[in-house]
Amino acid sequence: MAAAAMSLSPERASELRELIQRQLLRMDVHGRIREVLAETIREELAPEHQQLSTEDLIKALRQRGIVDDVMKELKFVTDVNEKERTSASKPSTHFVAREPPVLKKTNIDPTRRYLYLQVLGGKAFLEHLQEPDPLPGQICSTFTLCLHFRNQRFRSKPVPCACEPDFNDGFLLEVHKDSLGDGSKMVDATTMLSICDPVHMVLIKTDTFGETTLVASHFLEWRSVLAAENGITNIAVELLGVGSESKVSVGVLNIRLEMYPQLSKTLSPEITNTQFTLERQKTAEKERLFLVYAKQWWREYLQIRPTHNTRLVKIFAQDENGVNRPVCSYVRPLRAGRLLDTPRQAARFVSVLGYERAPVIGGGGGKQEQWCTLLAFICRNKGDCEDHANLLCSLLLGYGLEAFVCVGTKAKGVPHTWVMTCGTDGTITFWESVTGHRYIHRPVNPDDPPLVEQPKPLYPYRTIGCVFNHHKFFGNCQPTDAVEVCVFDLHDESKWKPMSGEAIKSVCSPGAASSVPPFPPLCASAIDAAVTSNEIELQLRLLVSEHRKDLGLSTVWDDHLSYLLSPALAAYELERTTSISAGNEEFQDAVRRAVPDGHTFKGFPIHFVYRNARRAFATCLRSPFCEEIICCRGDQVRLAVRVRVFTYPESACAVWIMFACKYRSVL
Repeated sequence: MAAAAMSLSPERASELRELIQRQLLRMDVHGRIREVLAETIREELAPEHQQLSTEDLIKALRQRGIVDDVMKELKFVTDVNEKERTSASKPSTHFVAREPPVLKKTNIDPTRRYLYLQVLGGKAFLEHLQEPDPLPGQICSTFTLCLHFRNQRFRSKPVPCACEPDFNDGFLLEVHKDSLGDGSKMVDATTMLSICDPVHMVLIKTDTFGETTLVASHFLEWRSVLAAENGITNIAVELLGVGSESKVSVGVLNIRLEMYPQLSKTLSPEITNTQFTLERQKTAEKERLFLVYAKQWWREYLQIRPTHNTRLVKIFAQDENGVNRPVCSYVRPLRAGRLLDTPRQAARFVSVLGYERAPVIGGGGGKQEQWCTLLAFICRNKGDCEDHANLLCSLLLGYGLEAFVCVGTKAKGVPHTWVMTCGTDGTITFWESVTGHRYIHRPVNPDDPPLVEQPKPLYPYRTIGCVFNHHKFFGNCQPTDAVEVCVFDLHDESKWKPMSGEAIKSVCSPGAASSVPPFPPLCASAIDAAVTSNEIELQLRLLVSEHRKDLGLSTVWDDHLSYLLSPALAAYELERTTSISAGNEEFQDAVRRAVPDGHTFKGFPIHFVYRNARRAFATCLRSPFCEEIICCRGDQVRLAVRVRVFTYPESACAVWIMFACKYRSVL
């Protein structure tokens, strides 16, 4: 210490001594030294009564970790950068509890209650048992934990996948009061006991290529903390897998829950357990009554026409945890705030979320049913056609349209879901949620004479079994379920058999006696469009140069021509969003000016919904047109590439790439 003090000014040295002295007093280090001294004398010096040197005492203090504790507790203002540099090392699990940094940084309303949820590591993620520890700087697969509680969203820092993943995050969840009447009154334990919203936790795995997988989806019952002593409880949460693995444990998270400010009066465990039992019984009874009603409705539906049993009338669907839920519970009016401006922009957003069928174990071409909860879908950033249709229908309902999810088939009898809106003038519009395309439906009249020209349907849908939204369900009971002859007069009970609105409301409205998960709000994109566009463009330039080098070709880039491709990419995205084409004349004029007489210009635009440059390049090479440009041979060949990333809510994005070349025509 003396050596360190010598290099400081006298004032700084005395300030440092005072700081250390205060810290030693606060931690009661003197008392701990006395204990260690007594223990050391007892253990080591009793027989010989030797002199105890300072070195012996320091050694004993080091062995018991007291020196380390003191050094950890000393915080210097100038060490901010140091702290950031060393944060990659594994922090101890009790650090946050000693001084929670989140509570200091967050604006806390002292009249509100908060639930402080800490994730302090995981264990038994046995699938990653053999995985070696990643080397510093090495790209590895990561786990990310996403949380939703009462309209608040949180995301953990990504941690390397391991058998014992090193989660160490704290989240401050505000326990809102629904009514504004008691604005000045702090919400008490009894009131909080009636707030039955769980904390929805979704665990996502991201591999080294940026591909995401849904690992687990768990609803955490947080109210046990209301009966905990000191308002703090530690729980081990077992996470179960998803889909066909929904009964298999994937790992355990250590979670610590704490009420902030501390509760003046906690409840007894008997009271909380009684409340949970009552809620479960009430929910189970409502679900049982709905099941009885649904069976009766189905019997009546089959009595209309026995062939109805082959129609795709879907009343229940399994979620990612293998739980059967009424289909109406997957849809709810969803407002995107200021993140999306129009229904068509919402359709574009849903279409750029990745499409992936739920994985099936084993062959046979079967389809695994997995309708994901909204949080699981948007955190994973991809899902099946049902997930896309449910989200699009929810957004269109949020824009005040009368929207329904349609369940039916495409060509070759492949089951499919899409969205339909009914205009006030009777116009029926189909929205394909996976592509963002819209189609006007004009029914064919089978009774017309053969000479009458019938509308030719442009949509890919063949049959339709039922339509539903958050409070309505209709089974198609027309003589044929072919979409082209279907009349969508939903008020005509001879064409569409309705379900009772009350019955649907009893199990599908979010509230006390319901197992329906609340809808999370959408989050703004965290992707910087300009930076990402530049990164992908640079990577593509390298890949093209390498590819041409392998073919024995040199590569000369034309930066000016590359820049001129930007308006075209912006026009393509505008057209996808609004169906309006604009700005093409200016682009063509600029290209004509940039390409001299006697030269040929070729351009190839392509669109992706992922940001992996290598994967995009491999796809481009499979197109003969694109391959022709990239591998262009000739006189005065100049190449150009432009990338434009358009960001949407969550981490969805549309990536437009245009490859172009100009060369002197020899022939």
